[in-house]
Amino acid sequence: MTQTKAVATGLRETSRPARRDWTADGGLLWLAVVASVYTLVQLVFLVAGSGLGWDETVYTSQVSRAASDTAFFSAPRARGITFLIAPVTSLTSSVDVLRVYLALLSGAGLFLALWVWRRLLPASVLALAGALFAGLWITVFYGPQVMPNLWVALGCLCAVGFFVRAARDRTDRTALIGLGVAVAFVALMRPTDAFWLSAPLALVAMAVGRWRRWALLTAIAAGGAIGCAEWVIEAYVSYGGLFTRLARASEIQGHLGWHLVFADHMRALDGRLLCRPCSVQWRRPATAIWWFALPLLTLGGVLLAARLRRLPLVLVPTLVGLSMAVQYLLLIGYAAPRFLLPVYALFALPTALFLTWIVRTARPRPLVAALLAAAAVAHLWVQGSVVADRAERSRADRVKMDAVAAELARQGVRPPCVVSGTEAIRVAFRAGCASRQTGGHDGSITPEGLVAHARERPVAFVVAGQAGPPAYARGWRVERIPNLPGLRNCRVYLSPSAHQAPTHTR
Repeated sequence: MTQTKAVATGLRETSRPARRDWTADGGLLWLAVVASVYTLVQLVFLVAGSGLGWDETVYTSQVSRAASDTAFFSAPRARGITFLIAPVTSLTSSVDVLRVYLALLSGAGLFLALWVWRRLLPASVLALAGALFAGLWITVFYGPQVMPNLWVALGCLCAVGFFVRAARDRTDRTALIGLGVAVAFVALMRPTDAFWLSAPLALVAMAVGRWRRWALLTAIAAGGAIGCAEWVIEAYVSYGGLFTRLARASEIQGHLGWHLVFADHMRALDGRLLCRPCSVQWRRPATAIWWFALPLLTLGGVLLAARLRRLPLVLVPTLVGLSMAVQYLLLIGYAAPRFLLPVYALFALPTALFLTWIVRTARPRPLVAALLAAAAVAHLWVQGSVVADRAERSRADRVKMDAVAAELARQGVRPPCVVSGTEAIRVAFRAGCASRQTGGHDGSITPEGLVAHARERPVAFVVAGQAGPPAYARGWRVERIPNLPGLRNCRVYLSPSAHQAPTHTR
């Protein structure tokens, strides 16, 4: 509570924008350079030849003209990212075009998120903060991905910036509107993340002046309500009610509770997209060095801001970053690097402030600057190696999925068709089929229903390794197919309605 009062005191210091020598006026060029380089790296290294991941396929199938049917949309998911990509997927089925669109949009989003802070922090700090965040392999990799987490991070950065501006200057009505829009955007992408964003902002808002308090709380509440409306309505239409959907979402995520997964998140920085469980070999410990440095640099930035009497400008994003980290470090029993993107975006501000101060004040200045530059180059080299590795895997996965889809077509699995079993969602999307599972988190049909489908259209049940088919498919024709990504001994059981294409001989 003491920290909250300190923040509120700082926010009440002035009703005018910050002084010219502190603000980022005239520094938009540097922000544009950072955002442009970020976009260019995505276009060069990640766009061409990459394939859709499992989660991406679920989201894309909801609005894609190439999908014969939508993939099952489980309870934790929100449709914000599908709305974001709909303008492109409704026009073309090209994955490359979709990647280019998202790369350009994420670069513009990074610029906008930094631009919001232009009246609060110097241009040099904002440019460095943007570079630190954009330089992480996670940020680069998820820029052109059909995933919501990066957009949550950018939305949080905007929301906190607008909040501080509106709290400091009651005449800044644009900031007040921007706060509501940013909270609504985050809620549309991930409703639970919007809660962890709004809670600390509301707590700080309670301690500021009465007019601004109710204005800020109204903007936060209205934004959250508007952003969550679609998710809540869908809960009653498709999931049996709001609390039923929340309970199912918790179950799918391994039951929310007390889980300490710091080590899992640290190991996942080695290039793992999902660590569940996180028992894999930790090949490159160097990928986590910055993770240990980040809390110390953030603390340094907060202490420096207090010394400069600008504490709220960095303490508010730090508090929100800590709040955003709670659910993923303490309440969910598995790790994925993308989960903490909002934390990294918010912590980049105090970190950049502290590093900028070190360069300007440390002596001998050239030596300190050279050491920091060398550390930055080494950091970017490590991050770049992980990005390159992930990009190569994505291209290899696309080749394998295309080969599987081509073999299924040769075996008679052509639209309208249904795919079930291992990797059913991605296989079905590539083959132009519907995906259906009879159990698990994506259970969407009964075995009897799938058998009924098999009488009318080709149905393929994919298995890998030592797994066998379900009882209803044991009498179906079995064929080998190219191995799926990360799997061996892949086979497919084909219903009698799947007629193998004739072999042409000369």
